[in-house]
Amino acid sequence: MYNPFRHTTLVEFITGAGIVSVKINAVFEGGGVKGIALVGAVSAVEQLGIDFHQVAGTSSGAIVASLVAAGYRGDELRGVLEAAPFHSFLQRAPIFNTKLIGPLARLFVKKGLYSGEALEHWIYRLLLAKGIRTFGDLAKDQLRIIASDISGRKLLVLPDDIAQYGIDPHRFLVAKAVRMSTSIPYFFDPVIIRKPSHLKQPGSPFAHQFVYIVDGGLLSNFPLWLFDSSDTPPLDQMVPTIGFQLVGRGNGRPNIINGPVSMMHALFSTMLDAHDERYIQESNRFRTVKIPTLGISNTDFDLTEEQGRALYESGKTATQAFFAKWKLTDYKQKYLEYVKPRSK
Repeated sequence: MYNPFRHTTLVEFITGAGIVSVKINAVFEGGGVKGIALVGAVSAVEQLGIDFHQVAGTSSGAIVASLVAAGYRGDELRGVLEAAPFHSFLQRAPIFNTKLIGPLARLFVKKGLYSGEALEHWIYRLLLAKGIRTFGDLAKDQLRIIASDISGRKLLVLPDDIAQYGIDPHRFLVAKAVRMSTSIPYFFDPVIIRKPSHLKQPGSPFAHQFVYIVDGGLLSNFPLWLFDSSDTPPLDQMVPTIGFQLVGRGNGRPNIINGPVSMMHALFSTMLDAHDERYIQESNRFRTVKIPTLGISNTDFDLTEEQGRALYESGKTATQAFFAKWKLTDYKQKYLEYVKPRSK
């Protein structure tokens, strides 16, 4: 049978020492349930014989990155995400299900329409099955996750930045970091942590002693810059960074707004879709796999099996097409031209 990748140069290049295999740093963009397309991308990368060195992600991209770092293969990931109980993530106590008043009351009390605990527990169990609990169970810098501190108005790169709040990065739960990164504002509860003593203002109100952390996509949904460095190693030692971006607007159906709750949902679904549609600068096109998302929105939790399969195949096909033309020598040339000047 003909193998379309048999003669490709993407996983090897010729040097004086012979053939050298390639590994990559991968950055996965956030996109809610559309993250299934990222699993197709992971499968394609593995089939091409490329290894993942370090990985990073935001929101659903953080879910995929964490599972890849834990050792899940593409075929395992596909089964995990296709069987994901998305609707069970939309949890709230029965008292908050009262029409109109219930959701509003929950927003007032909890700052979100739904709890993110079910999602966190799901990720925790998946990671534990591979022997991963904390970032200390992974190699240094193997996994990085983006979240947003809306109290301090700053972006967080986890686990390192959690040290700012008196928490040991090595003991920090990977599942907690993923929950932080996936906490879409007003949709899921923010993750609240108490400020350490050195950050508290003397005499400040009790409410000011807490930090609210939400979806990393609020500040950086596609952190392609994470692995950039001013150092440029020799070609045979270079680990290229490849970003996997989910592109295309949602289903095109208008958001029906009939109250403050539906308006909140419309506001943030629009914001997240706009992230996915944004223009990729010329300086990053050479290292970005653009994956069509087939008109599916971030919060389409009623995803059908057919839609899930289509997203998976879209990620796989886009990745195969990207790497069919990819060469490490071309990557290094464009890295020197576009990226190194910015990282000085």
